[in-house]
Amino acid sequence: MTSRDTAATKAPREAEHFDVLIVGSGISGVGAAYHLKEQCPEKSFLVLEGLESFGGTWLMHTYPGIRSDSDLYTFGYRFKPWTGPPIATGEEILSYMGEVIDENDLAPHIRYGHHISKASWSSEENLWTLEATRKGEGPRGDEAVRFTANFLWMCQGYYRHSEGYTPEWEGVEDFAGEIVHPQTWPEDLDYKGKHVLVIGSGATAATLVPAIAGDCSHVTLLQRSPTYFIPGRNENELADQLRELEIDETWIHEITRRKILHDQHMITKLSFEQPEFVKEELLKGVREYLGPDYDMDTHFTPNYRPWRQRIAFVPDGDIFKGIASGKATVVTDHIDRFTEKGILLESGKTLEADIIVTATGFNLSVLGDIDFVIDGKPLDFAETLTYRGMMFTGVPNMLWIFGYFRASWTLRVDLLGDFVCRLLHRMDEKGVNRVTPVPRPEDIDLPRLSWMDPENFNPGYVMRKMHLLPKRLDKPEWQHTQDYWSEKTDIPAIDLDDEVFLYE
Repeated sequence: MTSRDTAATKAPREAEHFDVLIVGSGISGVGAAYHLKEQCPEKSFLVLEGLESFGGTWLMHTYPGIRSDSDLYTFGYRFKPWTGPPIATGEEILSYMGEVIDENDLAPHIRYGHHISKASWSSEENLWTLEATRKGEGPRGDEAVRFTANFLWMCQGYYRHSEGYTPEWEGVEDFAGEIVHPQTWPEDLDYKGKHVLVIGSGATAATLVPAIAGDCSHVTLLQRSPTYFIPGRNENELADQLRELEIDETWIHEITRRKILHDQHMITKLSFEQPEFVKEELLKGVREYLGPDYDMDTHFTPNYRPWRQRIAFVPDGDIFKGIASGKATVVTDHIDRFTEKGILLESGKTLEADIIVTATGFNLSVLGDIDFVIDGKPLDFAETLTYRGMMFTGVPNMLWIFGYFRASWTLRVDLLGDFVCRLLHRMDEKGVNRVTPVPRPEDIDLPRLSWMDPENFNPGYVMRKMHLLPKRLDKPEWQHTQDYWSEKTDIPAIDLDDEVFLYE
């Protein structure tokens, strides 16, 4: 046993206590910390982060071209104006988050290098206890630490940072080249002048291909089935016009956000009411880059209606320009097996490559892969019911931020930040120690349904792990509707004295 192992197994020091513990310092955790400090200055709080710095997704993902796939006017916080291009690089987003931390003096409230292994709730003490390992340097090595809190705010995201999802393919061990996943991109990967094969059809693949195409001998994008994209110029005419008029950036941010959200609402509504019209408009945007002779039916015409999966924005149509120029090629087919030189497709065609990139998605992480215990019993998250996709039956004093897929994730961070602060104040007013969502009498016998309706939204990473997620009922308040345009009114209007909240 090494000295580090010995230190990590020592009994933790006495627990530090805070009113609120926030798990994660990504886009959700930093936003939560801001709202707590602004709206609940009387509350002590701490943010625990397993990585070496803030940023979450934008810190972990370092593959070439990493960028947002939605606009920063809505992905940015409502309280911090965005002044750059609508689609931003990962570095720009990290810089923006760093400014939020600095401008609001949040750094003293964040501790990095803390890996949480267990979260236990005690109804007798009305406390959460978190057991963690603090990453250490030198002979002492890692150290076991413990924290307690009255309220737990889970902002850890929804996927496992340590590894991406890679399907099991026959013959992978036969491939003589290098296989990498974008989520764990090697710093020293040399793809210049080489043949690169990218497997995938989502936003990551669409980002990566144009970013490396200019340096590679050739890039081939292999997809099992097409997806929808929205190509457009990486600028916002309204914001630019308002800047010409020297309007204050705070006003520009709010006006532009509202205009974008209005337009997104109309598109989302149309995708349900007139899916064929929306489909043709989306395909038209791609066709303008690829020309009338390109095989759109095979490579860019999905077999599902728009918005059943996330639609990525492609700034300046860069991937389509790469295809039109001949630097990149799209192949739509199924993999039969890997070979020494590349991949054999079910059609019989062989794709040769020096490097294969598996842009095949995420592994869903349920509550950060932390072991949850409620009054001495392990929590089976799948046995709970979700209240609006943020609180859970049988789990007191806890809220999980799970954002939007049809709109920017951060929109829900702001909404739920307001809600948590309102809830904490109401608990203080009532003089209670805990709150748990409970079904109303008329809801108890309703059928329990899967976390998400596949007909509504069905990304692969959710479908693969649906059995691990809480159940929903066929009522808006007992599900994560993914509908920002109703939640922006419904969540602020939640009656905290409704019988759905059990205060004790």
